[in-house]
Amino acid sequence: MADIYDNVIELARRRGFVWPSSECYGSVAGFIDYGPLGAMLKRKIENLWRNFYIIQEGYYEIEAPTIGVESIYIASGHVKGFADKMCQCPHCREYHRADHIAEEHGTMGADALSLEALKDCIAGLPCPSCGESMGDVEVFHFNLMFQTGIGPGSQRTGYLRPETAQGIFTDFNRLSRFYREKLPFGAVQIGKSYRNEISPRQGMIRLREFTQAEAEIFIHPEHKNHPAFSRYADYVIPLWGQTQQMAGDAPVTTSMRGAVDSGLVANEYVAYYIALTHEILMSVGINPDKLRFRQHLPTECAHYALDCWDAEIYSERFGWVETVGIADRTDYDLRAHSAESGDAFTVFIPYSESRTETQRRIIPDMGALGPQYRGKAKPIADALTAAEPTDEGATVTVDGKEYFIPADLFEVREETVEIRGEEIMPHVIEPSYGIDRILYCALEHAYDEEEVEGEIRRILHFPPPIAPVQVAVFPLVNRDGLEEISREITADLTLHNILTQYDDNGAIGRRYRRQDEIGTPYAITIDYDTLEDRTVTLRDRDSMEQVRIPADTVSGTLGELIRGKKQFADLKNEE
Repeated sequence: MADIYDNVIELARRRGFVWPSSECYGSVAGFIDYGPLGAMLKRKIENLWRNFYIIQEGYYEIEAPTIGVESIYIASGHVKGFADKMCQCPHCREYHRADHIAEEHGTMGADALSLEALKDCIAGLPCPSCGESMGDVEVFHFNLMFQTGIGPGSQRTGYLRPETAQGIFTDFNRLSRFYREKLPFGAVQIGKSYRNEISPRQGMIRLREFTQAEAEIFIHPEHKNHPAFSRYADYVIPLWGQTQQMAGDAPVTTSMRGAVDSGLVANEYVAYYIALTHEILMSVGINPDKLRFRQHLPTECAHYALDCWDAEIYSERFGWVETVGIADRTDYDLRAHSAESGDAFTVFIPYSESRTETQRRIIPDMGALGPQYRGKAKPIADALTAAEPTDEGATVTVDGKEYFIPADLFEVREETVEIRGEEIMPHVIEPSYGIDRILYCALEHAYDEEEVEGEIRRILHFPPPIAPVQVAVFPLVNRDGLEEISREITADLTLHNILTQYDDNGAIGRRYRRQDEIGTPYAITIDYDTLEDRTVTLRDRDSMEQVRIPADTVSGTLGELIRGKKQFADLKNEE
């Protein structure tokens, strides 16, 4: 087989899966259009993801705007630090990722190098566009967010979101009340994100507008044993940890229980979502021999992350592609938004038994503070409640300025109070899925070619639940009542929510080949025997085998096949 990428993309364009965006105007790198079958495949993958995270896990979905005010991204660190190292070729004037140039010529971990070190590294390397030596080229940071103005005259700066997660974090207090302030709880979001990539040259792998599916699970920082861990405790997966990577060893095949007990994975929550992610990717049709879970090395792991793993899928064209990130982000995100917004991003956790404590309370004398400090009196009084007073007074800071408040301007009282619980800032477990990358890998892993009767048969071996079209209905000919029966069967399948394509154009063999190319797992043919005994031919895409089944059982049989309740081989045995 020739380069599978070329074959997959040629089929995807011809059959309506993926097209270049705004092709009539020359297209722009980093943007794609999903055609009729691609959009359906994408929705099927998204809904399969929802089945796991919403139906199985019980996390509700939210939908936040794709444009956020600047404060959100100041808090998240994107305004200051969400940048790639860029350079411009002095010969052809094309822009490139400097670290990508270095990595393509053998420098590992180039993204961790300083600007100066990267400049020295690529000085003698050829430009990816024109082939000339980069020479004495400047390397500089380029922020990847798309900036916009909100309102007339751009009164407020906004950004197209670079990830879906921040909308969940900014809704934290609302979500906490929705879940009755009980940990753990989580929320999910599927939607568009935007990154102004410098030079996207990897098709669907690196886009400027892409779809993310993210879950944010808020847990008690001291309780990281997953309540349903038994579901995946014995789930066995190859894990490529830091130790194995740095030693050049192969991944370790272990159960999730063993991974946690050995310290390979930080805690049960991270292990649980590694296993759940593996199950999702298997359901999408990813080849298990081309899937690995790789732990971030110390040089690439975010400073705030307790543990982080990537699900990487092997592509014949692109090598190992990161498709899912699973991280224990501690309380970094909530703490950052709390500091920027001034809101308390905490949950009140009651004790099993309340206790009493003696506390010292400062009561400001507002009658004295007001005339002396005027407009600053209220903020000074608020600051005094958290101050540490001496016999002489207390020092407080308001708007960056220190004030010494004499002891005669406030009263210190000791009170016995009942403590019923404490405010806890949760830690966050984040599984983040790149839907477009998963979809491309599903296309590549599903694609196959074989010679049948002297012709090349192209097949997409999609699992039935995600196939864009799940069954095709063919009347052998459009006469003698066969068309009417075919229409009746099509209508019945539609009533049972089975996505059906009616096709009466051309020879049956050609119709089969068309459906094989778009991944339709089953086909129903209505022929003259149907008029005699009310049976139809059911064909299986992968084996090309056929069975006769009663016409009035078609929808029920196909429903069982699509849900995996029955296998096609079972029908052969029943025949």
